[in-house]
Amino acid sequence: MATRHELDAETAERFARIALSHVTREYPNKPGHALSSDADARTPRDLHPVFYGSYDWHSCVHGYWMLARLLNRFPGLPSADDIKRLFDDHLVPNKIDAECRYLAAPTARGFERPYGWGWLLKLSAELVSCRDQRWFDALSPLSAMFVERFRDFLPIATYPVRVGTHFNTAFALRLAADYAEAIEDADLLALLRETAVRWYGPDTDCLAWGEPSGDDFLSSTLIEAECMRRLLTPDAFRPWFDRFLPDLHQERPRTIFTPVNVSDRSDGKIAHLDGLNLSRAWCLRSLATALPDGDPRTAAMMSTAERHLDAALPHIAGDYMGEHWLASFAVLALEA
Repeated sequence: MATRHELDAETAERFARIALSHVTREYPNKPGHALSSDADARTPRDLHPVFYGSYDWHSCVHGYWMLARLLNRFPGLPSADDIKRLFDDHLVPNKIDAECRYLAAPTARGFERPYGWGWLLKLSAELVSCRDQRWFDALSPLSAMFVERFRDFLPIATYPVRVGTHFNTAFALRLAADYAEAIEDADLLALLRETAVRWYGPDTDCLAWGEPSGDDFLSSTLIEAECMRRLLTPDAFRPWFDRFLPDLHQERPRTIFTPVNVSDRSDGKIAHLDGLNLSRAWCLRSLATALPDGDPRTAAMMSTAERHLDAALPHIAGDYMGEHWLASFAVLALEA
């Protein structure tokens, strides 16, 4: 089915300029930092010589991901040299070593779990495709540390986290799967798949209770389904999906078909809801591709995704509470 919203070179350049304006903007900043002594009271740039911008660590990481993605998709962008210069200056061994040292501290065991973990690996997966492999090689020690975080954490995580914010575990598995596939880590991919099946395999008749919540940027329903689509074979996914959302052909649960209203984009939490519209569009478009030809659910899902994009795309920039991260989610949705 044709879509009205696609990622073109003009949009890519606009998004790249937005990211370039904030990935090295140190303040305002919301550190996810635990202090064990007075010596730990340090500036963002001192703590994180690479990912100190974009208001918080994880947003800076996915700003870098988006820039790498846009560079790969549109190598002739006017901003291409600026992106390469940024990577040459920041994705270098000594600065990545400092990020690794931070992560190795005992107080950092749960740092950015699991959202930042998934995004760091998603960035690494994109750098695999860059013409200059120095950037991927430089980031690899930090990527390896987050892989070990996943390997240690997933076996002891008895339950998934189903909220619509950074703690959602399905989102992290979904992003980490791209890394495992990109570097051909079959063991990691198997762990991600086994965990998804353990957490989500028995789920049926989802009613999407509680969606949307007031600061969601993920649909816990749709991101779970997208996680399973990514990690299961098509023959295993389709019957699971039919059980999970059995009334989808009737556009139910209704709440996931209705774009959300954003009342105040200067409020960081309320501004999350623009991200919810974008991430729903991403999931709906991706899930529709997994349905068989002629499936009656496809048209409704694709048209709903377009309505969500209509609601969100005009608001990618304008207030820093959304501007420091929304374009990354727009790229996910536009490329799905």
